[in-house]
Amino acid sequence: MTTIQTNSSKKWNIGLWVAQVALAAMFAMAGFMKLTSSPADMAAMGMLWAENAPVALIKFIGLAEVLGAIGVILPAATRIKPDLTKLAALGLATIMVLASGVHIFRGEFEVLPVNFVLFALAALVIWGRNRKAPIAPRT
Repeated sequence: MTTIQTNSSKKWNIGLWVAQVALAAMFAMAGFMKLTSSPADMAAMGMLWAENAPVALIKFIGLAEVLGAIGVILPAATRIKPDLTKLAALGLATIMVLASGVHIFRGEFEVLPVNFVLFALAALVIWGRNRKAPIAPRT
């Protein structure tokens, strides 16, 4: 019976790492783009919401996304304060809820599936690292 639990825990751990890496990759790319692109460039890439958004808000969102990407990987990988991984995932989930609200308000419903998938991945990481495959801190 112990072997089954160990195998199950290993599978959960691998699956959660895949989710964490996917979240980190998506948010690192999106955040870096917001930090380095002008609102006009972002609008040209299809992010029409950036046209009328304050530059400081765009940069803040970009910084939050990059820090969330780092936070969803680094604490778990180093096992230094691994609970910060769950908090980073919570922050990314919050960004997706807020982004969904903006897109609904603007009538940009075609973007909502991406927001939902990223929210679901973040929620999976929070739940999985709490219940299925927690990461123990270094001793």
